[in-house]
Amino acid sequence: METNGIDASLLLDSYKPPERKTGNQILGKDDFLKILLAQLQNQDPLNPMEDKDFIAQMATFSSLEQMINISSMFERFMQTQNNQALLRYSEWIGKNVYWQEDGNTKSGIVKSVSQKDNQIFLELDNGATVEASLVVKVESK
Repeated sequence: METNGIDASLLLDSYKPPERKTGNQILGKDDFLKILLAQLQNQDPLNPMEDKDFIAQMATFSSLEQMINISSMFERFMQTQNNQALLRYSEWIGKNVYWQEDGNTKSGIVKSVSQKDNQIFLELDNGATVEASLVVKVESK
């Protein structure tokens, strides 16, 4: 006598839903404007959108545009701050710096300053590289 088994590919554990690819997940101001224009073009001429609904959508569009502007301004501000930090630490070139490492105070003279991943590093005359945030004292030679 033969028995019919259950095909393993039909079990819920092995089910993988198909991936849906819909493009960019973020709607920008251009996308919002396209939706608004499509809505206006396809509305019922006998029952058009009410003024208050149209004004609410335009206010939303204006708010979206302002948020995008603020975001881009904030990004530029952060880049400026990072550049200013690099300039500020460049004043340490030629000066003796002290930092704590493994319970000991170490020192060296700063040769150059570099920035990587929004962190400032000091390159010293002895070949060592120290993160600027670890420095506890700076003095003239």
